[in-house]
Amino acid sequence: MKIQNNKFIYLISPNKITDKLFYNNLNLVLKSNKVKFFQLRLKKENNKKKVIIGKKILKICKKNKVKFIVNDNPNIALKVKADGCHLGQKDMNIIEAKKILKNKIIGVTCHNSIKLAKNASSNGADYIAIGAFYKTKTKKVIYKANIKTLRKIKKSIDLPVVAIGGINEKNYKNLLLNNADFLAISSYIWSNKKLKPYQAIKKFNEN
Repeated sequence: MKIQNNKFIYLISPNKITDKLFYNNLNLVLKSNKVKFFQLRLKKENNKKKVIIGKKILKICKKNKVKFIVNDNPNIALKVKADGCHLGQKDMNIIEAKKILKNKIIGVTCHNSIKLAKNASSNGADYIAIGAFYKTKTKKVIYKANIKTLRKIKKSIDLPVVAIGGINEKNYKNLLLNNADFLAISSYIWSNKKLKPYQAIKKFNEN
């Protein structure tokens, strides 16, 4: 997977998408040219709604040259013609997912485990996600990762690593300095009480 350093953000959707304003905001955020991937993560939505929302998002991602990833479900990723799917440890295994998605991108959550990272790599993952590095409101933190974890995993496998968990404008640079390839960001963009989404994304500069 070719990495463009200026596009280091792996943007994750809010937990709910309820109005048209979201699509306008998404377009403005992606226009920033900082986002490499956008992941649709709707845990409480039914599959039919996910497909409808996914098709709308795909158009915005294509227009802005952003890779569109669907969380959890390879079948929905296939239906909406997404660029790939992200799998948690409790989701379908990567070998089965590859049968459905063929050559599309598959990422795997590996928490803070070198063993899980190596397994994902040997099973053909395109990238892995590790964390949580910081406290996050997006989901309950069970697994914690730190810079030491990041360095060890980077030495153990030759895959792009997405750092996840509570990343904001104050703590992101340390992860980039320690060779995280991408930073997963969600609540700082979508639930920011001070900044609109397109303003929040501008707070992240590589330098």
